[in-house]
Amino acid sequence: MIAPVTAAPPAPPQTGKKPDAPIAVIGGGLGGLAAAATLAARGYKVTLFDKNPWLGGKAAVYEDGGYRFDMGPTILTLPTVLKRIFAEAGKDLADYCEIVPLDPQWRCFFDEKAGGGVLDLTADQAAMKKNLDEFTGAEDSSEGYAAFLKYAKRLNDVSDRFFFYKNVGGIRDTLKLGGMFNLETLGDLRALKMGKSVADTVRSYVPDARVAQMVDHYTQYVGSAPDQSPAVLCGIADMQTTGGVWYPMGGTRAVPEALMKLGEELGVEYRPGTHVTEITRENGRVTGLRTADGQTHRFAAVVSNSDTVRTHRELLDGPDAEKFLKKDREPACSGVVLYLGLKKKYDHILHHNFVFSRDPHEEFEYIYRKGEPAPDPTAYVCAPSVTEPAVAPEGGEALYVLVHTPYLRPGQDWRAMFPEYRRTILEKLKSTAGMEDLEDRIEVEHHLTPQDIHDRYHVLNGAIYGLASHGTYFGAFKPANRSPRVPGLYFAGGSAHPGPGMPMVMMSGWTAADTLDRDGVVRA
Repeated sequence: MIAPVTAAPPAPPQTGKKPDAPIAVIGGGLGGLAAAATLAARGYKVTLFDKNPWLGGKAAVYEDGGYRFDMGPTILTLPTVLKRIFAEAGKDLADYCEIVPLDPQWRCFFDEKAGGGVLDLTADQAAMKKNLDEFTGAEDSSEGYAAFLKYAKRLNDVSDRFFFYKNVGGIRDTLKLGGMFNLETLGDLRALKMGKSVADTVRSYVPDARVAQMVDHYTQYVGSAPDQSPAVLCGIADMQTTGGVWYPMGGTRAVPEALMKLGEELGVEYRPGTHVTEITRENGRVTGLRTADGQTHRFAAVVSNSDTVRTHRELLDGPDAEKFLKKDREPACSGVVLYLGLKKKYDHILHHNFVFSRDPHEEFEYIYRKGEPAPDPTAYVCAPSVTEPAVAPEGGEALYVLVHTPYLRPGQDWRAMFPEYRRTILEKLKSTAGMEDLEDRIEVEHHLTPQDIHDRYHVLNGAIYGLASHGTYFGAFKPANRSPRVPGLYFAGGSAHPGPGMPMVMMSGWTAADTLDRDGVVRA
């Protein structure tokens, strides 16, 4: 069953700690917008700065020739996170944004060299068992998948208690939350299977290689390799199965627009087109920020929705920044995105589709270890006209195609690399997804490369998902929402706790705001 969208945790009581203090938010992505709205709902005077002329970060929109494309994220899960932010102000999400559930959640196309076939991922477990039994011709995969989901639920329950909506920067924080010598906590730690990867864990439950490849792909929500990521990330499967996959009518862009409208009603001042060049400090504590026009603005605290590495590298200096930057922080993967306006849609694809590589081990070896585009990649294909026909002219489709690539490596020139890789992607869609006449249907085309993503969104080396979740012991941990070294500085976004993905990024904004509020601030 998909959990009802109305099932959201109640907003916590306001603390009343100098709630009229001025707070700055740097970056108007989903994390920054969530932090700004939450702080404003609790009575703070909030000003949000963004260097771009638009707000919403990667959740932007592109229109051409009657086609409308979401440029960034397209899959919304855990809508309870978004609802919680609106609940802070006593508002109902439904009054700002209409979201509808999608089931089947994905359609999967498998390469003939890997066994071929088409498999739909559904939230309804009876339907999923039937799909798996018919797809594999045996019951062992459906039985293993059911057991895997049971384990994933245990992991998600652990995350709810010790990880989500809490300022966490490492294992010590989770032990403090649970009680270091509490037997129940130690049992939860054992359930995390620290030292085991997602890929190992999935294959211990699911014998069919194609089904395992599908389940592996949950880690692509965080831009990381399943054979390098910790088993705790298997909990994503339960989040999606029980929380559902949703589509905001009007496209994913409707989410930042709803948050902006909420912020405006709460008094947030938005300053797009304003580049922050420095976070100012006195005696080590944040005092405000400086903008590119040379002006200094005083604030009681700052929430940075900019990448955490780039925040320390470009907006801070001194030993605090140097200590943060000494730690090796690997970017998550990047990607090539094709926006294809098709004059005629394909009837055999769903809203969300994955067109899988012939060999996931080869694919991840190229992307995450060799640092080169995979010769036979997996392609994510979004066809939103299935749910909202208005995204394209009648009978057409605003097709969105994402293929993961390495983050930017020295010497890679994507202007030169793109034409050949475009052909690789289109050939993959033709050969595996039954889109043989794809090029004949293209009426409008636009694209982004890793270099474009790096330049446009001010992210680390073109990484779409912030920092990688690699490391089978501690890979799930990201920098905490409160800076441990700079009082008055807080972090939100995909490179801060709890990590990337639409719901996690918005959760990071809420958590940064909540942590700031609980800490209390001094007047600027």
